Amino acid sequence: MENLTFKSLIINENSEGNFSHNYASKTLYDLPAGEVVIQVKYSALNYKDALVFRGHKGISGNYPQTPGIDAAGIVYHSDSPDFKVGDSVIVTGYDLGMNTSGGFQEFIRVPSNWVVPLPEKMTLKEAMVLGTAGFTAALAIHRLQTVGIFPDSGPILVTGATGAVGVCAISILNKIGYKVSASSGKPELYEFLNQIGADEIFSREEILDDSPRPLLRRRWKGVIENVGGKTLESVVKATDKEGAITVIGILSGDNFSSTLYPFILRGIALLGIESAETEYPLRKELWSKLSNEWRIVDFNLICREISFDQIPDELAKMLQGKQSKKIVVRIS
Repeated sequence: MENLTFKSLIINENSEGNFSHNYASKTLYDLPAGEVVIQVKYSALNYKDALVFRGHKGISGNYPQTPGIDAAGIVYHSDSPDFKVGDSVIVTGYDLGMNTSGGFQEFIRVPSNWVVPLPEKMTLKEAMVLGTAGFTAALAIHRLQTVGIFPDSGPILVTGATGAVGVCAISILNKIGYKVSASSGKPELYEFLNQIGADEIFSREEILDDSPRPLLRRRWKGVIENVGGKTLESVVKATDKEGAITVIGILSGDNFSSTLYPFILRGIALLGIESAETEYPLRKELWSKLSNEWRIVDFNLICREISFDQIPDELAKMLQGKQSKKIVVRIS
């Protein structure tokens, strides 16, 4: 295999523990071990990427590092019988972009069991409009359905609705017929939430409940909960009988307090969502659904495309909470 030279975004740490970034050349020999080499065509920005960009040692302990937890592209070389040169493929999750050199570069090399064939009815760009966020949203909906919550069961609340997982969740839920409630602290984006499929929108304050009451009026059959902390405490109290809450994010806190009454009087369930190492058969099944019966109506409505060179500026905006749509990166 020819030892190509290609462009990569690299995050560096100096001897004083300060972090910087630059674009530099790498060769294929610089990439980690793996059976499949992929020419990256598109990637996407995720909050984990912003944390690696900032130098968060809890996400990546290895610097210099190239972020990018999502990648979609064309197989350039394969030592795996499951993939051949020219195949269109997706990689999301696992260790990509954390301690394994990630998608913000023109080539990656990964283990073959990280690679999913691109579904026939999906483009590489569409795959990255969804990316980890869309896959996580799909997994949350799948988990709700495994406990019997379908469109005719009742409304679904999506908290942190303007974040990437929230936007994807609303779009998918709307496509498959659920009534969707959205909660957001960004009133300037309420019109956007209506456009992508939210039937009703609540402010953050309308969701939060600081009272000592163990139960509130039953409002939602299911919740896709992206915020954590006090928000999770409040929606637990207001979830309908035999309802379920999929727990994804910790934006406002990584702990919460609750009585047992919602669980023993209403029979609600808390379902943790961990998408990074989803088993391969389920991973393929969900990507297939996202390209068929769960295919969102308008990919362009929920995304904005940027160039490879714009990544640092956009990651800085993400850390400041100044983004709403999914940011897709054209790599090559």
